[in-house]
Amino acid sequence: MSINLTTNLSFGTLLTDSEEKQRNGLSRTGHTVVAVFLGLILILGFVNNFIVLVLFCKFKVLRNPVNMLLLNISISDMLVCLSGTTLSFASSIRGRWIGGYHGCRWYGFANSCFGIVSLISLAILSYERYRTLTLCPRQGADYQKALLAVAGSWMYSLVWTVPPLIGWSSYGTEGAGTSCSVHWTSKSVESVSYIMCLFIFCLVIPILIMFYFYGRLLYTVKQVGKIRKTAARKREYHVLFMVVMAVICYLICWVPYGMIALLATFGPPGVVSPVANIVPSILAKSSTVCNPIIYILMNKQFYKCFLILFHCQPASPCPSKVTVIQLGQRKNKEASHTVQDLPEVSRKQLCLLSPECSVAPASEHPPEKMDETPLSE
Repeated sequence: MSINLTTNLSFGTLLTDSEEKQRNGLSRTGHTVVAVFLGLILILGFVNNFIVLVLFCKFKVLRNPVNMLLLNISISDMLVCLSGTTLSFASSIRGRWIGGYHGCRWYGFANSCFGIVSLISLAILSYERYRTLTLCPRQGADYQKALLAVAGSWMYSLVWTVPPLIGWSSYGTEGAGTSCSVHWTSKSVESVSYIMCLFIFCLVIPILIMFYFYGRLLYTVKQVGKIRKTAARKREYHVLFMVVMAVICYLICWVPYGMIALLATFGPPGVVSPVANIVPSILAKSSTVCNPIIYILMNKQFYKCFLILFHCQPASPCPSKVTVIQLGQRKNKEASHTVQDLPEVSRKQLCLLSPECSVAPASEHPPEKMDETPLSE
């Protein structure tokens, strides 16, 4: 009797494991592999964004209006790591969702909200980088516009992430059942209409904004290169590399997830396998690792402060953009005689003639104090 009961219990356990594998499409090994990737993303994403926060706290020169967008991106990415990646990492270790119904709704809402904040901030940043690199600012720091941009990114995100909590679509488990998001597979009119709006306003439009302003930025740099090829060549390559990396990272991280979501919404049932769903989800979460590297550590101003923070360089004031702009304007006065016969070159483009011009935005420090700040190439 005892033997039969043990056999039945063992068979029941095997049957349950088989049903679980059939339901989510992943074996125990598959969940372990996913957990390893999520663990790496969790650690690297948290550490990278934490370093950014430390830099902002330690170096006053970094606290300016445009850099508030970079801070906003790091905060939203860190919140994704803490509130989202941790739960999906723990669930992958267990092989099933461990947060319950309300935890799933919170996970779906928080992950979507913080992710959209990051996406919108990146789109706004593309405009700010174009404006900073092509316009010679004459006014002081405008914190009001920066605060409005940051607040606007959060309000815009809430507009598109609260509706599933109140009936327009819903949040539920996705992929292998170890994470939650918008219920992509629902065929109801409410869900389909919401997913289409989410795709257009939270993915397509930010991508178009980035392409437009980065495209104009590259065109401006090319025009400047025609005037002073030697001086602008290094600058041109640096901007080109930054733009290409930013766009490629954005597309790799988010476009596959958007495509899979649309396929799951409009395709036949079961067309998207759990494995095919997990890969884009991991790519989207990896943006928390890539963003600090591409948008901050590739920035000369931040990189200098980063080296000072870790004692890789003797302590000295981080480079200031105000000094660079002023020197660039002095050089522009000298170069004005050489470009006065080129009407197609605007005053905006002359700001890029200086090879010292940094990607970093203007500092809030007054120019007379910054005249003593050493410049770096």
